[in-house]
Amino acid sequence: MRNAAVAATALLAALSLTACQSADDDGKKPSASAPSTSAPAAGKPATGAKTPAADKTKQPTADTKPTPKGNGKTGDGTGPVTTACTGANTKVTVSKVSRPINHLLLTVTNTGSKACNAYHAPLLRFDDGQAATQIMDESKPQAVVTIAPGQSAYASILLASADGSGENGGTAKTLAVMFAPRDGSGSIGNPHVLSLPAGTYIDDTAAVSYWQSSMSDALTY
Repeated sequence: MRNAAVAATALLAALSLTACQSADDDGKKPSASAPSTSAPAAGKPATGAKTPAADKTKQPTADTKPTPKGNGKTGDGTGPVTTACTGANTKVTVSKVSRPINHLLLTVTNTGSKACNAYHAPLLRFDDGQAATQIMDESKPQAVVTIAPGQSAYASILLASADGSGENGGTAKTLAVMFAPRDGSGSIGNPHVLSLPAGTYIDDTAAVSYWQSSMSDALTY
């Protein structure tokens, strides 16, 4: 009986030791599939994360800004250089037209190397006339006519009234054409002196239009 009791006590002690060892193993052994919940250190990417490549695109600086291009200078610093049209940088011709009646057409062509401004109206003198031909105020364009090199502008000349109401009529042989300055005071440069078509008749109603950018505009006056 004593031996049986001793054996039973030893068996219970062995079972208790085995149970404790198993509990200790379960508490210390981490799960292989459990994800880590620890956050990466500040300033360091998480393991496996890709660091974005640095943007190597060069940003423009004040020294790399494009400079606008222009053909020349005017008062506002842009656009082509212009000067006044004069007898020195133009060619002027005069021709008869069928419509309107009693009219001639003046054509001025820029023969210079840069644009010129045809200010106001041409200043005309027939033969040895002392006074310049009157100007049609209603023909004033909205803007100054600028003539590029090789291009032309136009003006129409009314020779005599269509109803015959004009006075002091006669035949003219020559026509002097002068150019007005920007301020419209007097004339600039030397005149073009042109031969008129044979039999050109004028009276005191003769008048000239402002310079126009097109022939059709000029012949409406």
